[in-house]
Amino acid sequence: MQNLLNELTELLSKDDRLVVDSKLLKNKITELALAMDSELIKLLLKNKNIKKHFFTDIEGILVFDKIKFQRFVSNKEFLPDSYTAFKNKIGLVNEQSDYITNSQEVVLAWPYKDCVLEGGQTKEDQKRDEIFWNETLAPDEIDRLLAPKVFTGWKRYDAKGEHELSGKEKLDFNDENLIIRGNNLLALHSIYKRFAGKINLIYIDPPYNTGNDSFRYNDNFNHSTWLSFMKNRLTIAKNLLTADGSIFIQIDNNEIHYLKVLLDEIFGASNFQREIIWVLKGVSGYKSLINNFVRGHETILFYSRSKDFIFNKQYLDYSPEQLARFSSVDKDGRKYKTITADRKLYLDEAKGLPISDVWDDIASFQTIVNSPEITGFPTQKPEKLIERIISSVTKENDIVLDFQLGSGTTACVAHKMGRRYIGIEQMDYIEEYTVKRLKKIIKGDNSDTGKKSSWKGGGSFLYCELKEWNEAYISKCIKAKTSKELITLWEEMQDKAFISYKIDPKVINSNITEFKELSLEDQKRLLIETLDKNQLYVNFSELDDKDYQISEVDKKINRMFYGEV
Repeated sequence: MQNLLNELTELLSKDDRLVVDSKLLKNKITELALAMDSELIKLLLKNKNIKKHFFTDIEGILVFDKIKFQRFVSNKEFLPDSYTAFKNKIGLVNEQSDYITNSQEVVLAWPYKDCVLEGGQTKEDQKRDEIFWNETLAPDEIDRLLAPKVFTGWKRYDAKGEHELSGKEKLDFNDENLIIRGNNLLALHSIYKRFAGKINLIYIDPPYNTGNDSFRYNDNFNHSTWLSFMKNRLTIAKNLLTADGSIFIQIDNNEIHYLKVLLDEIFGASNFQREIIWVLKGVSGYKSLINNFVRGHETILFYSRSKDFIFNKQYLDYSPEQLARFSSVDKDGRKYKTITADRKLYLDEAKGLPISDVWDDIASFQTIVNSPEITGFPTQKPEKLIERIISSVTKENDIVLDFQLGSGTTACVAHKMGRRYIGIEQMDYIEEYTVKRLKKIIKGDNSDTGKKSSWKGGGSFLYCELKEWNEAYISKCIKAKTSKELITLWEEMQDKAFISYKIDPKVINSNITEFKELSLEDQKRLLIETLDKNQLYVNFSELDDKDYQISEVDKKINRMFYGEV
């Protein structure tokens, strides 16, 4: 294989189109190969080994296998960057499954490997710019990753303020509102035992994978990795729903069609209910400058867990113009308008106009600049939008789950509507946006949904966090400003963190000079990859391990939560 790599590198270097500043251009090579460029193919045929490897003789005609060639060229072993070369040197190499390639195929089956992690993220500037540090793990690499985790930092927020729990409280977790900070996949698995089959509604507004939200697991298999990210969360989410429960997922055109097929696979095509079009209205700014039709909507996919789902039909008030059209009255005193000679449309003034699957009556924050709802969170959704979804499939005291909580709109609306809720968010801004916003709701904040329901305040919620271990070192890596900080952190990690079985720390230490030559970003990536992802958070099974220094209060509350008191 190495000989083939060397021969191909030498051969391609003879084509001036493929070389800039004495360096081969991978993207250009791939582009010409997929285009079946005649000059490139002639060049490849000049080498006997390359000809044998990438061409097939079919009845005297040589056929170029461009997909095989593309995969070979895109392999990190071919023209490796300094980061990849260092990883190879220390033995930190990840093999990729043939089921997820960098071709244009859509991968909807995960028989061997699955992307299961949402790692450390960081908020940048004024957009939701989140970095997802990801690894693709084979099943035999996953042992305790999805085991229930220890919850810590328990607090109650109510009208009187913030209160740390003492462990003496009598807590009925089935009747509490919960806000959880931590990796959402692992949090979902941690709440599973208590809430399986008890959630009435799930609403999520996940990363759209647009490029603007920096969903960059690996640029070479963008769609398939995003689908893997969604698949393992949606699979457990489905089992959290009641038999008559529903899920709504908001998305844009980048992943809508991929996601629809995935949801058909998980929930069953027969449980697809509606594709709701939310018209954004008045689209302006950079979106309007595109040389194409301006995208003016987002999509909300609505699925139920079974055919026997709950649905409360929703209505809009009639406008004066609409009411004026119902000018006729039948013998029973009912107002109607004539559609055809044999068809009449009756007015139900008590209910109004039935809402369709095109929602053009709720403006986005792109067109509302002075709404009291606006928090400054870049992807915040209007309360009226979430209120309509909650109203359509739940009743009071039902449980609503949002495991991509963001600014907390779902929890805030559910609170004011008398629903119980569970919100999960990993980002640091959970304090800045979600908790702060819910505290205002409890004290009587009267924004849109509150005005409609005459909200006066009240209620409470519990806040907790998954107890970090290796996740804490990921956060430290991301926040480091200098290479010197990272090297100091690496020394600490060797002593206290769980290092992957793939790594011998001595090998990194003996090559520390080369490590220092990597960019700061690559140093961060490498240190994060050395960590054992099964040990991101402390498992509940380790509750009594003194090394983790879990307080007696946390021990007692965790045992109550997991039903082991």
